[in-house]
Amino acid sequence: MTDAMSSLYPFLYDDPATTSVDAVLAEVRRSTEDKAREIMELRQRVHREQGDRLATCGAAMAARFARGGRLFAFGNGGSSTDAADLTTQFLDPPPGTPPLPAFALTAEAAVVTALSNDVGFDLVFSRQLAAFGRPDDVAVGLSTSGNSANLLAAFDEASRIGMLTVGITGQGGGRMAELDSIDFLFEVPSASVHRVQEAQTTIYHLLAELAADGAR
Repeated sequence: MTDAMSSLYPFLYDDPATTSVDAVLAEVRRSTEDKAREIMELRQRVHREQGDRLATCGAAMAARFARGGRLFAFGNGGSSTDAADLTTQFLDPPPGTPPLPAFALTAEAAVVTALSNDVGFDLVFSRQLAAFGRPDDVAVGLSTSGNSANLLAAFDEASRIGMLTVGITGQGGGRMAELDSIDFLFEVPSASVHRVQEAQTTIYHLLAELAADGAR
């Protein structure tokens, strides 16, 4: 763990007897600027390479909402938090924008723990979609690796129902890139989990804006 941390933040592990405060602050500033530059360039690359598909996907989502559809978002760990944030974009939109129905499938602890205990964590999202999903609905799954078994099962179930399926993942797409059940897959081309999650936030915020504008 120390080696991993020292590679990310070497200035924290320098000998204080030979390192001045000014040198540490300068290194902190350089590290912060490098990370900010990296995520800005990554977001620009995603827009340049996937912008057209983002627009097409946003329009497809808007069409589902216009027909009475709802959005279901899901993910694990930090991606679960992102899924909850995505639903908030629809339920609590900017002034002048009507709210749209959206649900995070990790929001109910009792449901998640019951399904995990009784049928297995791999089915924790697909079982909920089987119960709630309708053909005009939208399923959005987020994963930095693209390999989460419960997301793969959820996309297959959503596709079986006839839902519009949207995947947001990291470099290479993982096993999600191999699925025929994902209508739109957006990949963040970075090996850094931190940068992937930051860029994914931009992707789903943009999709939420496009879908909300198109559904009005």
